[in-house]
Amino acid sequence: MIQEFKTFIARGNVIDLAVGIIIGAAFTAIVNSLVVDLINPILGLLTGGIDFTDKYLALSGNVPEGASLAAARDSGAAIFAYGSFLMAVLNFLIVAWAVFLLVKVVNRLQRAAMRQEAAKEAVAPTGPTQEELLAQIRDLLADRANAA
Repeated sequence: MIQEFKTFIARGNVIDLAVGIIIGAAFTAIVNSLVVDLINPILGLLTGGIDFTDKYLALSGNVPEGASLAAARDSGAAIFAYGSFLMAVLNFLIVAWAVFLLVKVVNRLQRAAMRQEAAKEAVAPTGPTQEELLAQIRDLLADRANAA
């Protein structure tokens, strides 16, 4: 059983999955920072700091006038929290846009690296083909045979 476990762990796909999860977590931190620290403040300036999170409709129950969403929920009333949903959709769209931009930049960098590699390969001198080498060897052997 231990040998089977070692074989399972040593397989490349398990290692690849672990690396993918770790890189994904790090990438999530980058995307969250991009959204929270850079994009949201700009959007806040443009929209005047509009936040829909506390917008709701009380469907039933007794909710004090002007109560926050948390207070309305704590009162036990049935709440239709459309503001939270709208903010979740907006945050999703912002995160999706940020991921799109980051992937686009990474793809551009990869293409540039591939072009550099292709340029290096194109510049590298090519040696003689196998047939050309064999012809040279044949000619050298023939010259030696004629000289002797």
